[in-house]
Amino acid sequence: MFGNYLIGLREGLEASLVVCILIAYLVKTGRRDALKPIWIGIGVAVGVALAFGAGLEFGSQELTFEAQEALGGSLSVLAVGLVTWMVFWMRRTARHLKAELHGKLDAALQMGTGALVATAFLAVGREGLETALFVWASVRASSDGSYAPLVGVILGLLTAVFLGWLFYRGALKINLAKFFTWTGGMLVVVAAGVLAYGVHDLQEAGFISGLADKAFDISATIPPDSWYGTLLKGVFNFQPDPTVVQVTVWALYLIPTLALFLAPIGSGPSVRVKKQKATDEKAEAEASA
Repeated sequence: MFGNYLIGLREGLEASLVVCILIAYLVKTGRRDALKPIWIGIGVAVGVALAFGAGLEFGSQELTFEAQEALGGSLSVLAVGLVTWMVFWMRRTARHLKAELHGKLDAALQMGTGALVATAFLAVGREGLETALFVWASVRASSDGSYAPLVGVILGLLTAVFLGWLFYRGALKINLAKFFTWTGGMLVVVAAGVLAYGVHDLQEAGFISGLADKAFDISATIPPDSWYGTLLKGVFNFQPDPTVVQVTVWALYLIPTLALFLAPIGSGPSVRVKKQKATDEKAEAEASA
C-alpha cells in the first residue's frame, strides 16, 4: 500500500504543482478571464486519464489469460520506461518548472482561448496518462485481491491535492528539488519491482522463457499471505519465488538507474571535460588579447 501511496503522492503532486503555477500566474497578472479555459483543459485532461485507466482495467478483462499476461507485461515495461524518464526529467527541471510554464502560458494568452485550453490539457494530460499507466501496472503487480493498493493510490492523490492547495495559499514551502530527488529514488525502487512483475507476466504469456527456473524460493520463510510478506509485496512488489530472469532484470535496472539518479547533477565526466575545455579556451583568448 505504501508503494502505491508514494506513486499517487509523487505523480499527483507534479500535476498539482502544474495547476497551481498556471492559476497563480493568471491571478497575479490580472488575467482571471483566462481561468475558465485553463480549468476546461485541466478537466479534459483528468477525464482522458480516467478513461485511459478504465480502458486498461476493463478492456483487459475481456482477453484470454495469455493475452492478459502479454498486455500486462508489455504495459508494465512501458510504464517503467515512462516513469524512469519522468523522474530524471523532473529532477533536472524542478528548479525551472515555473519559468517554463510561465513562458508557455504567455504564448498561449496571445493566441487565444483554444491555445489556453490546449496548454492546460498538455501540461496536465501528460502527467495524467503517465500516472494512469503506472498506477494500473503497480496496482496489478501488488494486488493481493484486496482494495488496499487502490486505496493507497487514492490517498496519495488526495494528499497531493491538499499539498498543492497549501502551496497555492503560500502555507507550505519545501525544497522541491530535494523532494523530487528522494521520492524519485524511492519510485525507482518501486519501478524495479513493477518491471520484474512485468517480466513474469511475459514469461507466463510465453514471450520469455525460464518460467520454471527459480532463482530462489523462500516462501516458507516469508509466506506471501503473512503480514510481513504482504508488506514487502505492497511496498517493493517483493516475490518470494522469483525466476532467474526476474532477478537479473531487477538488478540490471535498479542498480545502474538508482546510481545515476542519485549522482550529483553535472558530475559526469563529459560535463567536466566540457568545463575544462571552456576554461582552456577562455585562457587562450585572454593570452592572445
